[in-house]
Amino acid sequence: MIICIQQVLPLAQRNELRQLLSGSRFIDGKATAGWHAREVKNNVQLSADESSLGTATAIVSKALMGHELFRMAARPKALSPILFSKYLQGMHYGTHVDDAFMGEMRSDLSYTLFLNDPASYEGGELVMDQAVGEQAFKLEAGDLILYPSTTLHRVEMVSSGERMAAVGWIQSRIRSNEQRELLFDLESARLSLYAREGKSAEFDLLSKSFSNLLRMWGE
Repeated sequence: MIICIQQVLPLAQRNELRQLLSGSRFIDGKATAGWHAREVKNNVQLSADESSLGTATAIVSKALMGHELFRMAARPKALSPILFSKYLQGMHYGTHVDDAFMGEMRSDLSYTLFLNDPASYEGGELVMDQAVGEQAFKLEAGDLILYPSTTLHRVEMVSSGERMAAVGWIQSRIRSNEQRELLFDLESARLSLYAREGKSAEFDLLSKSFSNLLRMWGE
């Protein structure tokens, strides 16, 4: 399941983050790529020894974990360290798949949180390789795309301007993509039913099934 979530990071937090990162040092992004991805990665990332990294990470982490739709879709058990990346003119990231483990954490899901206005740069689309063909995403500032880490993907070359994003990985409490999608659909349905009709026998049955599947599949 690939899902786009609007306004995970509100304007005030985006402005705070941009101001925080504006004077920070960015280094070659190859330093955090696996051996196979290093050959096709061409961007820069916030240096791990920058004092701004901790505050920037806290801003994004709080926004992620405070967003109900993100939690419903991801069922996060653990979050990886967050990478803050820039793509300047001529930069891109060729086709690759994310590593299965980020340190000691299994990567079940990946996300990209777009940080600047898509009209401020040309190119830079995140392109997913799917069974039905390729699909490109270039979201509004503050919007996030969440997708299985098993997906081949790339970032198209930026032909002008600057693309900024926060990227990271999630170990989910539900390892299976198919099971996560079923739980997401089931919870969406029961929340919609409750909003329309309140607590009912049908809501209770949906809640029972949802909780028991979560109990059965969760880790």
